[in-house]
Amino acid sequence: MHQLKKETLVSVVRFLARPLIASSFVADGVQKIKSANDPAGRPSALLRRAVDASPLELGDAAINRVAGGVQVGAGALYALGRFPRASALLLAASAVCTALVEHREADTTTKEGRAARRRALLKNLSLTGAALLAAVDTAGKPSLAWRVKNRPAVTSDAPKGA
Repeated sequence: MHQLKKETLVSVVRFLARPLIASSFVADGVQKIKSANDPAGRPSALLRRAVDASPLELGDAAINRVAGGVQVGAGALYALGRFPRASALLLAASAVCTALVEHREADTTTKEGRAARRRALLKNLSLTGAALLAAVDTAGKPSLAWRVKNRPAVTSDAPKGA
């Protein structure tokens, strides 16, 4: 009986926590899409190098739209509990990129600017941590790797047509 209550509580917490974690990513993604043409919103150098190494030729605005779309899409999937580990991993990667960009672009000329930069960095690190925890949360279900490793062995002794 006690185990059932604990499982129910964990399920309720997941049901509430997923949209809460995703909300910041979705809002940030929408903002990236809306302000994709803003010259101040350059993509991170890491993201820029990744795109430059690919056969795609994308400008900064297109990269921002794609990054924003990934955040909105992965955030929505995570909030709905669809592909939660994969979408959480995408959200963690986007949080790292956002942290790099915001940290680089922040105003450090004033005491208030440095404090805002520190708050933004801590927020992005916190979101990265939440997304990484979510990426390893199996919700009581074994991971794909575990299922492959522990699948029943197929033997030739099995009855035919069974």
